[in-house]
Amino acid sequence: MTDTESRIDTSRPHTARIWNYWTGGKDNYPVDREAGDRIGELHPGIGEYAKADRLFLGRAVRYLAQEQGIRQFLDIGTGLPSADNTHEVAQRIAPDSRVVYVDNDPLVLAHARALLVGTPEGRTDYLDADLRDIDTILAAAAKTLDLSQPVALMLLGVVIFIEDDEESYAVVRRLMDALAPGSHLVLSHTVTHPGMPDVDEAVAFWNEHGTPKLTQRTPAAVARYFDGLELLEPGVVSCSAWRPETPSVDVAMYAGVARK
Repeated sequence: MTDTESRIDTSRPHTARIWNYWTGGKDNYPVDREAGDRIGELHPGIGEYAKADRLFLGRAVRYLAQEQGIRQFLDIGTGLPSADNTHEVAQRIAPDSRVVYVDNDPLVLAHARALLVGTPEGRTDYLDADLRDIDTILAAAAKTLDLSQPVALMLLGVVIFIEDDEESYAVVRRLMDALAPGSHLVLSHTVTHPGMPDVDEAVAFWNEHGTPKLTQRTPAAVARYFDGLELLEPGVVSCSAWRPETPSVDVAMYAGVARK
């Protein structure tokens, strides 16, 4: 058994594996499927959040690559590989795009090394690090990315794992401060919303039974992550409502894209 395999805990449901289950993936265990089904009973349709977040990622990366000419992406909190990962979307548009993935989940890293193969013209690299390990992330990313040029910082569904509000804002701010003008922040976050009370119940169930625990924030609190940046239209909205290609139903996962 490798060190990575020894770190994989199959006795408790895990966020990345449940997310994978909801999006139709196979990289999950019975404990994850049971928890995913239970959460679905508490909040029918929650599986659509994972799909909506993945579609938002694709739209945001396409916009940045096509409209803004971004050729560098730092994707922290990668999650398990599925269709249209960041490097696939970016390198389909610009084969010379460079992508660095960061995650501290051993199962994610095991699959990333095997599956996330980029184009010959570009680069796709991986880093085992926690979101809070900012100096480590930036130093390692600089081996692949030119941090003196614009970078898209992708933080999809990851700052929810930092419980303290001020710490989470400080982490995002420090990362963006290290990036060049013209860089972009792409962020999504589970929200608590008066119109979606069953979400709170589902999150409470997760935090009691699953790992790692997550923190909900209001839409206004999510908008604070973009303070000091130029927030692009339509602002911070349900991720399904960010420049959708077809009409969509709002989900309790809010997102935005902003330019430095």
